[in-house]
Amino acid sequence: MTAVGILGGTFNPPHLAHMVCASEARAQLSLDRVLLVPTGVPPHKEMEEEPGRIHRLEMCRLAANGHRDWLDVSSIEVDRDGPSYTVDTLGEINATRPGDELTFIVGGDMAWSLPSWHQPETIFELATVAVAERAGARREEVRVRLAGMHGAPRIRYIDMPRLDISSSALRRRVREGQPIDYLVPDAVADYIERQGLYR
Repeated sequence: MTAVGILGGTFNPPHLAHMVCASEARAQLSLDRVLLVPTGVPPHKEMEEEPGRIHRLEMCRLAANGHRDWLDVSSIEVDRDGPSYTVDTLGEINATRPGDELTFIVGGDMAWSLPSWHQPETIFELATVAVAERAGARREEVRVRLAGMHGAPRIRYIDMPRLDISSSALRRRVREGQPIDYLVPDAVADYIERQGLYR
């Protein structure tokens, strides 16, 4: 059995906080592999400054290079038409990797909104849910918020170092001609420059 973490997101662009989250999840949860799963069409919000799903997928692949012994990228949501519901993604991954043990990795802010997701109870049936947060930050609030959900007692928590990096701030920096060095993997910064993204 392989322990696989699923880290989804718009990755618009993928940045170092995403990579640290993947690495910390692997270390703290004893995962064999982590899959980055860029969203095709986010169901809960309109994507700002969308460069195109293929660009976001390619940036994830570039970010994962050099760590392919444990970090990989799935195009499962990018390839799918319509909204990218987590429950559908986990169902498809379970079907193609029936022997794997899945852990769905989600940030504290997104964990708070889990009850409003599409078929949230089924998510707990398909995977262990791991909430990535700075040590103790809002953890009790998340516990209380999700307490009534089936599977909530099995939620695991990942302690994250404080990294105040956001994709929206990075897009703004690119638009304003400011550097994004050391905030995204070098290959991602090169790709954004080469492709003229977020200008």
